[in-house]
Amino acid sequence: DRELVLEVVRQHVSAFEWAADPLKGHRELVLEAVRLHGRILAYAAGPLQGDCELVLEAVRQDGWALQWAADPLQGDREVVLEAVRQDGRALQLSADPLKGDRELVP
Repeated sequence: DRELVLEVVRQHVSAFEWAADPLKGHRELVLEAVRLHGRILAYAAGPLQGDCELVLEAVRQDGWALQWAADPLQGDREVVLEAVRQDGRALQLSADPLKGDRELVP
């Protein structure tokens, strides 16, 4: 049940790790969950880790969520910029070409 999962996640972020696989692949549920705790991206189904909108929401909540984004999004300037805005240390999680981008340095 979607509402039950969200309520449990509100109280214990790590609980999403144990959610059923279909729930981890449910885009709207995962989107709501990463808005609560960006690190939930770690437990999302693989295709959702490559969903730009979902990853943007995750890194806006927790810049360190960038580490669980699909590789192409770790090299996406907009995604990395949002992650760095939330936590400047997230730059080290970005793709190598962006690590030297002076506009991204906090």
